[in-house]
Amino acid sequence: MRLTRQSIILVLLDTLVVFLVFNFTAWARGLIEHGNWIGTALVPPWLLVLAAIYLIDGYRSRTEMMSADYTSHHLMALLVAMLGVLLLTYVVIPSDYPLQASRLVVAFSFALIGFITLSYRRSIHRWGESERKDRSVLFIGDRSSCQEFREVCRSNELNQRIVFAVTGEETTPPFHSEDDASNRTCREVMQEISSGAFMVEAIVIRESSSMLPDDIAANITELFFSGVPTYTQELFFETYWRKIPLYRINHVWLFQEGFQIARNPVFERTKRIADVVLATVGLVLFSPFLLIGALAVWLEDRGPVFFSQTRVGRNRNVFKLHKLRTMSVGSDAVGQNLYTQTNDSRITKVGGILRKTRLDEVPQLWNVLAGQMSMIGPRPEWTKLVEKYEKQIPSYHFRHLVRPGITGWAQVNYPYGASIEDTLHKQEYDLYYIRHFSFAMDASIILRTINVMLFGKGQ
Repeated sequence: MRLTRQSIILVLLDTLVVFLVFNFTAWARGLIEHGNWIGTALVPPWLLVLAAIYLIDGYRSRTEMMSADYTSHHLMALLVAMLGVLLLTYVVIPSDYPLQASRLVVAFSFALIGFITLSYRRSIHRWGESERKDRSVLFIGDRSSCQEFREVCRSNELNQRIVFAVTGEETTPPFHSEDDASNRTCREVMQEISSGAFMVEAIVIRESSSMLPDDIAANITELFFSGVPTYTQELFFETYWRKIPLYRINHVWLFQEGFQIARNPVFERTKRIADVVLATVGLVLFSPFLLIGALAVWLEDRGPVFFSQTRVGRNRNVFKLHKLRTMSVGSDAVGQNLYTQTNDSRITKVGGILRKTRLDEVPQLWNVLAGQMSMIGPRPEWTKLVEKYEKQIPSYHFRHLVRPGITGWAQVNYPYGASIEDTLHKQEYDLYYIRHFSFAMDASIILRTINVMLFGKGQ
């Protein structure tokens, strides 16, 4: 993550808040005398707070910090950080550690930290938005790419003003249609920028815009060196929306930098060890809920408890995926809809609860232990759907570079998909995950998944 002025301010504020809040609660509790301070002992909670907030993009200027989703992510991240502090305090760190004298100090401190850090994040976010309001995003490309980018910005709810500069047309084009209303020639736009008619927040250049005249290219270079962030369209997608545009995908695109780590044996083995540990712990922790869920499924209609289906995994290997059954028996028969719909009549009453809480996914931990799946990765799809997708989406098989996961980047960023269009959008997120494969990203996905489970956003 690129350090911006906003992210630096937030890191410094978080550091100050952790130090002051822990000392304030320690004084109030009588843990230390007034005038004394806890110093180096606060390094573990400070690091865990910063790490947890970093994983949910709490230092990223583009994060929508006013949303209810971010609020729940922020509070959940700090709850996990608090559990980490308690674990370190009472299990790992030797005696005579100041925080060991009171669990209440730790709990109350994190409650205050959550409220305070969220409050000033919202204030700073409003300040940042007001600063950006007077600046425009400049898109440079041909007419068709301008129209495509306009539609993408609408679907991704980019509310900032966008100025479209058309390349390859030296004279003023006959822009008569409503869609062309905001299009202007690149030379005209550059003249307006030079005259101070508007300020530029960022420049986005379509990768195919090789027809830029030398003077226009020089103007763009000058803006870049003056501090205006300049992106190719692909990089803009990755920076702003954390996904990869499918128009960029071709047969050689996969071999660029970034994908090698998906096949790195050291990274792969380390991830496999983590999967086995997490799956084992998960089965132990969730076994009571699994038994209760299985009993509820059987009592409702006396049908099979588990549902198994053939899915496609890494390197296109086929395996049987196991879940608690959430639909009526025979719902996957020929002629039935391949997708689960909103308020689908095939979902049982118990199944609806299991889907909302994601408890139906618990049996897949056996697939993880068997090496067929990972905890984190692209969602494994039904073989019937994969056959369909591979015919319609040329890049679809790229997602089979890694083991599929119980949860993944697409699952926490995009709602349940029930069409080929939804699959295309999820593919953009899946490819981003494969390209930026890392333990930090996996940890971020786990935090977001916990939030989804607790607030019942599954389907």
